[in-house]
This record gives sequence, C-alpha cells and structure tokens, in this order.
Amino acid sequence: METEIGSPLLAFTSLLLFTTFFSMEVILGVLGIVLLLCCSALISGSEVAFFSLNHNDFEKLENENEPNSQRILALKEKPRMLLATILISNNFINIAIVILSDFVLTKIFPESIFLGWANSLNQTFPFLENVSTADNTAGIISFLIAIVGVTFLLVLFGEVAPKFYATLNNLKLSRIMAGPLTVLMIMFTPVSRILVNWTTAIERRLAERTKSSGLTSREDIDEAIELTAISDAEIEQEADILKSIVKFGDVSVKQIMRSRIDVTAVDFRISYKELLDVIKESGYSRIPVYDEDFDNVTGILYVKDLLGHLQKEAGFEWQELIRTNVLFIPESKKIDDLLKEFQRERMHMAVVVDEYGGSSGIVTLEDILEEIIGEIKDEFDDDNELIYRKLDDHNYIFEGKTLLNDFCRVLGIDTSFFDEVKGEADSVAGLILELYGELPAKDTEISYQTFSFKIMASNKRRIEQVLVSLQPAS
Repeated sequence: METEIGSPLLAFTSLLLFTTFFSMEVILGVLGIVLLLCCSALISGSEVAFFSLNHNDFEKLENENEPNSQRILALKEKPRMLLATILISNNFINIAIVILSDFVLTKIFPESIFLGWANSLNQTFPFLENVSTADNTAGIISFLIAIVGVTFLLVLFGEVAPKFYATLNNLKLSRIMAGPLTVLMIMFTPVSRILVNWTTAIERRLAERTKSSGLTSREDIDEAIELTAISDAEIEQEADILKSIVKFGDVSVKQIMRSRIDVTAVDFRISYKELLDVIKESGYSRIPVYDEDFDNVTGILYVKDLLGHLQKEAGFEWQELIRTNVLFIPESKKIDDLLKEFQRERMHMAVVVDEYGGSSGIVTLEDILEEIIGEIKDEFDDDNELIYRKLDDHNYIFEGKTLLNDFCRVLGIDTSFFDEVKGEADSVAGLILELYGELPAKDTEISYQTFSFKIMASNKRRIEQVLVSLQPAS
C-alpha cells in the first residue's frame, strides 16, 4: 500500500517543486512545446499515412458514407497541394518549437550559468581564450544545447516515431487527420499554390534540359551497353536483358498480349467433360470463362481448383469454381505499370480491352517477364510449335501473327526499327498491311529498306505466313 500511495504523492511533490522553482512562463512554454510536438507528430505521420494508402483502401473508403472517408478521397485528388500543405504546416510548427525551446532554455538556465561554464572551459583549456571570448563561448554552448535538444525531440517524437506508427496504421491516422488537413489546405492555399507552381516549373525546365541534352536517351544507353559487351554469348545475353530493361517502360500491353483468336477460353455453359478436354488439349493453368462471347469475360478458372474433383461425374457443376475477380486493362497500358498492378493485386493474368470495351486478348505475368529475359519455355510448352523457321542467314518464314517485338528480337534489330511505318500495327501482318495499304494476295512482294516481305499464305481475312528476306548490306 505504501507504493500505491507513494507514487501519486511523489508525482504531486515533483509537480509542486517544478512550479515552485520555475515561473508560470516556463511551465506554459514546456506545455506549448509538448503540444507542438504532438502536432508535429500528427502532421509528419499524416504524410506517410495518406501517401501509403493503396487501391484497396480507396475502394473501401468509396463504399463508406462517412464524412472523413469523403474528405480523404477529396484530398487524394490533389496530392501535390496536400504534400505542400503538410510541409508548410510542419515547418511552421518546427519553427515554433525552436523559438519556444530557446525561450524555455533561457528562463531555466540564465546567461550567468553559461558564462560560468565558458570561464571554466577557458581555465581548463587556455588556448580557447585566444580563439573566443567568454561571452562568445557561452553563446556557442547555449546554441549547441538548444540545437541538440530540439533536434533530438523533433527527430524522435516529430519524425521517426509518428512515421513508424503511420506505416502500421495509415488508414486510422488518415481518418483522424482528414478534417484538420482539409482546414489547413484551405488556410494555406495561396502559399501552397505558389509552391506547387514553382516546383512544377522547375520539373518542366529540368525535363526540357534533359531532353535537349539527350543525356539519358535510350539510344545512348543502348550504345553504352554495346560498348561494354564483348563477343561472348553469355555477356551478349546479359546485354540484351539490360537493353530490354531500358525499353521496359516504353512497351505497351498491346505489343505483348495474346490476341483473342489465339486465346483458349470456354463458355461457362459447357459440360464438365468438355471442359476437361479443353484443359488437356491446351495445357494452360488458367482459362478465361465467358458468357456467350469472349467480349463478355465473367471469370477465370484455375485448373488447380479442379484437382480435387477429377473423379466427379460428367454432370459436376464446375462453374462454382470460377473466380470472378477479373482484372481488365486497356491496350495502351504500359507493362511496367501492369507489373506493379499484378504485384499489388496478386494476379497473373489480365483481360485486355480495346477502346470500345471489347476483349482484344489476354496478357500474363509470363508475357511481361519474356519481354525482359526472352522466351520462357516450360515442360508443358510444345517444342514443335512454329513461330518462325530459319531457311538460311538471310531468309526466314514467319507467321503473320508474330509480334513485331519478337520479330525484331529474332532478327537482331532494334525494336524501334519500324516505328516510322508501322502505325498502330503490333504484328508482322499488321506491318505489311501498313506498308501495302490493303490485304495483299498470295506471292505479293513488299519491300522496305533492306527487308523484302513475300506473302506465302493468306486468306480473305488475314495474312498467315510471310517469307522475310534480308538484303545483304552493300
């Protein structure tokens, strides 16, 4: 019982002694510092909290009708203004903390104390008298104590601790700070707008300078990679991978996707036996499922989900295993953004839609990886599947549907070689249509620079096979 009574008594005694030895100004100053530190912690933490919210968090907020949820969504629409508001508010708070800390330090430690410390230092180290007077040394000691103390407080309680907390509780802290930040954004709008416009102008100027200087152009990086590569098969392969990484952000989904005519998909109405036949014939681990037409993809069937039902009768309702969380993406999406989305959504396949909303094909994680490291073949791939056939060093037969990226990779030319003439084409057949202007008949020959294209097989709808001849450089 002595301990339980003693603890409050000790706290009360300490508070009484504090108020006795220090004036009300000092007490209010300390309380002000504590209050400002709390404000600094909330503002600093809100920066991490707001900018770490992901797609799922925003989707959850959209489904809620709470005022704070709507405020968070409104703040998300102006990220630059939000960041400027946070930085301006935090700077004002930190300046206030420094001013109050200096005031409190001056009241607690009078100038005579620092002067006494300075005289002691000068007596202990006589050479200091030749460098600085006692008054200057006292000022330096006072300054160092203030800087070290304030820095410690700001870093620990105003930056590190709140940002660590915000990382673990980003949505909770965002709800708490949505209201205050909305008010602060309105208050600091004139200053924030100036700051945002200024930084945007600087970014634009730097971008123009970088573009005009060409210091980071793709061509220069390719040349640098070529210079470092030697005539060794392994080194050349590594150089090709580096070139692919450099171009990775410029490749769109349309350039690597599998077109709808080559997609293995099933109607959700087919029987279980028909489904098993399709799976055995295709060898794929994921099968898109549609309703009547591929333009209406309703889900993805994971073949692994069927493993526990292989002995079921023909009437088994396999439709219950369809996963309806389908990822739909536009043809124009860049594959680096798609890779991030695959990682975020934990998915390996997406349905590609055109500008009219129809399904134009599918793209998988494997397609993205192949764009960097080249073609990936596993134990289920058909080794006899013909993409192209090399007749000699100057003649090849390609299928019309072969993607231009793969075509260039096989022939060892830059993927941008046909950029001026390919238009919207992404396949060899599309390139020929752009060059010729209409669907060519069989045996038609088309030339472009050092390439000659001869139509080997075609029908009324598409080009099926093309003989590509390379004219030796003169």
